[in-house]
Amino acid sequence: MVAHVQTVSFQGVTAIPVDVQVQIAPGLPAFTIVGLPDKAVAESRERVRAALTASGLALPPKRITINLAPADLPKEGSHFDLPIALGLMVAIGALPSDCLDDYLILGELALDGRTASVVGVLPAAIAANGRGKGLICPSDCGPEAAWADPDMSILAPTSLISLANHFKGQQVLSRPKAAIRQAEDNKLNLSDIKGQEVAKRALEVAASGGHNMVMVGPPGSGKSMLASRLPTILPPLTPKELLDVSMIQSMAGLLPQGQLSNARPFRSPHHSASMAAMVGGGARAKPGEVALAHNGILFLDELPEFSPQVLDSLRQPIESGEVSISRANHRVSYPSQIQLIAAMNPCRCGHAGEPGFVCKRGPRCAADYQARISGPLMDRIDLRIEVPAVSATDLMLPPPKEGSKEVALRVAKARAIQKERYSAKGRPDILTNAQCPASLIEQVTIPSEGAMDLLRLAATSMSLSARGYHRVLKVARTLADLAEREQPGKEDIAEALSYRMTFSTSLTMA
Repeated sequence: MVAHVQTVSFQGVTAIPVDVQVQIAPGLPAFTIVGLPDKAVAESRERVRAALTASGLALPPKRITINLAPADLPKEGSHFDLPIALGLMVAIGALPSDCLDDYLILGELALDGRTASVVGVLPAAIAANGRGKGLICPSDCGPEAAWADPDMSILAPTSLISLANHFKGQQVLSRPKAAIRQAEDNKLNLSDIKGQEVAKRALEVAASGGHNMVMVGPPGSGKSMLASRLPTILPPLTPKELLDVSMIQSMAGLLPQGQLSNARPFRSPHHSASMAAMVGGGARAKPGEVALAHNGILFLDELPEFSPQVLDSLRQPIESGEVSISRANHRVSYPSQIQLIAAMNPCRCGHAGEPGFVCKRGPRCAADYQARISGPLMDRIDLRIEVPAVSATDLMLPPPKEGSKEVALRVAKARAIQKERYSAKGRPDILTNAQCPASLIEQVTIPSEGAMDLLRLAATSMSLSARGYHRVLKVARTLADLAEREQPGKEDIAEALSYRMTFSTSLTMA
């Protein structure tokens, strides 16, 4: 007799069905797992054996073979422990042979028979629901799985014994309840920043349209302060965005006690981050910072200090909204619809362009420093602003009357206009102007005649690329939405072009 138990293997956030086949046959005592298991799966035989012994069950002294089908698919992770153990319990008659037919199972086992949390429960629950099956997972992961479907059958036992008692009718496991993590009180507020009115205006524009932005200024000018307050003016995640973000966080093990969070991701990696850490990789092709920032913000402080290869690896995810990781035996894709916010000094010493400052290296200091950022990457950044040093006089002023709450209302209103516009065009998947493809932005953005003349002149004088032209249209469209205008006017095009200009020559003339 061969017992069958259903589980999954993961490729990115995709759960691929795996059939766990358990056979106990006469022969010399052995415990073999086949089907391309990795080290964690191969070691599961020791955890399973100890967990069954702790639960009062002994494996027969026979030849035990576990086949993980399909056999040519690599199996990775510790979540195969529970399905293997349950398959063995069915094979030795400790559980009814048909009790697991309607369930997809995953979970790790401790040596005393208790279940331990694993990654990927939410994608597995969604896959199980799509196949019309229930889910058995560790108790700590139950709240996470409950988000897949309110009517889905979910069992979240604390141990092998409690699950066996449930199937024997000696106790009833209640369905876990979906849980959401309460957002921490965010004491950051846009009113904390004194001065920098141009930068705060650009931050509002970036939040309204989902635009990428780079801030250039001397140390202490408030660039990091501005970036850290961007989440305070962004709208909360929509239900679909919440699910997409949570699936990636589930694969990365970032859902404590299975609790989801509706706060937009804000990832701020150190400039020493490797390419694998940024875009994802490793033997198991785990998600990197780009994927973990999906539907949120990727903040890169000290932008030129990042490796040029790491920075250029962001070009494809920024453009396509997806990051692909190719390996010899598989290819994994993660969604990466990010908003890139970067900050940098104008030069290595940080004070180029300041009155009275003379750099010993001359103009080359700023030119060489800024040249670490490639032209193609800079072409994908919609807003480029200078953040000048704040004077002591500015710091003595009273706090601004307008804070994050007031700005967030305008941002939410502008985003609602964009969502309605693109839904009417048959593209409900587009939520911001930054996500709009070039062909569609030309349809929804028809500047006035005077505005087109200005744009035509600027395209020649500023040598705008095709991508740059469309990104100017997107920013102008966002400015018109903020002002609740039907189409961008000359002032909108002029402001959009001002954000597109290269860094002032004063930065390179010190």
